[in-house]
Amino acid sequence: MLYFSRWKIYTILAVCFLGIIMALPNVLGRDMLAALPQWYAQNRIHLGLDLRGGSHLLLEVDIGAVVRERQESLVDGARTQLRAANIGYTSLAVSGDRQVTVQLRDAAQADEAVRQIKALANIVGGGPLGGGLPDINVSSSVQAGNGATLTIALNDEAVRQRAQQAVEQSIEIVRRRIDETGVSEPTIARQGQDRILVQLPGVDDPDRIKRLLGTTAKMTFRLVDTNADISSGRAPPGSEILPNAEGGRGPQSFAIRRKIEVDGANLTNASAGTNNQTGEWVVSFEFDSLGARRFAEVTKQNVGRPFAIVLDNKVISAPNIREPITGGRGQISGSFNAQSANDLAVLLRAGALPAPLKVIEERSVGPDLGADSIRAGLISVLVGFGLVCTYMLASYGLFGAMACLGLLINLVLTIAALSVLQATLTLPGIAGILLMLGLAVDANILINERVREESKKGRAPFGAMEAGFSRAYSTIIDANLTTVIKMGLLFFIGVGTVKGFAVTITIGILISMFTATVLVRLMMVSWLRWVKPAALPV
Repeated sequence: MLYFSRWKIYTILAVCFLGIIMALPNVLGRDMLAALPQWYAQNRIHLGLDLRGGSHLLLEVDIGAVVRERQESLVDGARTQLRAANIGYTSLAVSGDRQVTVQLRDAAQADEAVRQIKALANIVGGGPLGGGLPDINVSSSVQAGNGATLTIALNDEAVRQRAQQAVEQSIEIVRRRIDETGVSEPTIARQGQDRILVQLPGVDDPDRIKRLLGTTAKMTFRLVDTNADISSGRAPPGSEILPNAEGGRGPQSFAIRRKIEVDGANLTNASAGTNNQTGEWVVSFEFDSLGARRFAEVTKQNVGRPFAIVLDNKVISAPNIREPITGGRGQISGSFNAQSANDLAVLLRAGALPAPLKVIEERSVGPDLGADSIRAGLISVLVGFGLVCTYMLASYGLFGAMACLGLLINLVLTIAALSVLQATLTLPGIAGILLMLGLAVDANILINERVREESKKGRAPFGAMEAGFSRAYSTIIDANLTTVIKMGLLFFIGVGTVKGFAVTITIGILISMFTATVLVRLMMVSWLRWVKPAALPV
């Protein structure tokens, strides 16, 4: 217990030295960090929202919009299928929360209509080997007067899975959009069934972030219905009236065909720039191979007709097709400035949200408040460290001083571990460090009290120290193990900053096992072998 081989001593000193080196980037300035290798300079503790300032947003995915979009696609698909099969109908519309109804003229065509509409079903819940079930149920009922009614209903399992996919896809797109803005160390996590937590440390323009996250950015390319009479306020079947996004420039609204000729999901890149001839800001885009081929076909077949670019049900541009566009590239022009053009490019690169997001909770923390929290946290840690050291020095003298040195190394190693993990430090995390200092010194108190008891029994210094460490070791293990179990429960049950508190305490406790039972023991044994006192100074 009191013997340390040479390689053990070198290993202990190497661990302490490495801990100091890994904790060093946290106290270096930006100029010094810029001169260091990136892999080393990036190993720092990041400050959380409550210390650095920033924005806290809680977003809710509009699951109802997902259902409505599927219903509208069923209406368009049913119209196309029935016309192609020469099946006459008198009405086709959304009915109820999850239903679409079709009134057929001839009941004899009901079975064929059911077969045609079942072809519109999407299979959900299937694994890699197949399986799954259709997302719609189609039924028919014959009416008096030789007619029939078809009912297309979304089943509950399909709605649940579609909602789950929408939330997961929304989280990924939110992450992409935030990464495009350059925000560092964002926190993006799912909360509950349909909510997304977003924390953005250091953000000084939260309104812009809200606009980026709240915009669905669903872009489609559709033909303009030139035969429609917009002044009547009603669009013919298969078309809809959409407002002009540019407001005062051009007509107030357009009649746009519902059929999507090219989907914005086929975009591979988008970038903001200026037109060399006019100097206006424009957004350039590129399609993938499928989108480029479809774009070329549509522009070739509709030369001379207006082709609308629709973003979130607003027409941002409706130029005439002068010639076929076969390169898979294009430009969006409009009333853009530098920021709006860049924001649109960010939205298009990140992709469209499957459903709108609503901000249901918003909090902002100013940098001044964050600086006050850091100052208060550092003062509390220093005061706590000072009080612990004062008690140890007053109670155990030289051995207490060794315990204080071990406690300082414990603090450095904890910071080093958090730096290697690139952890985010919050105010509860600072509280965890403060509590960890008190818990870490418990092991030294147990050891010193055991050594004192053995000395009072008349044991020689070597025997008293040997017995003190041996008898205190099992107690230290039990006490620290129960604390780690409690922190594990906090980590798995808690959320957000509670998890950070649990991680900080756990790391500190594990490191204290090294500093108290190994490092401080090395210092005490080295002093004992060097001085060889007649009695221990406890």
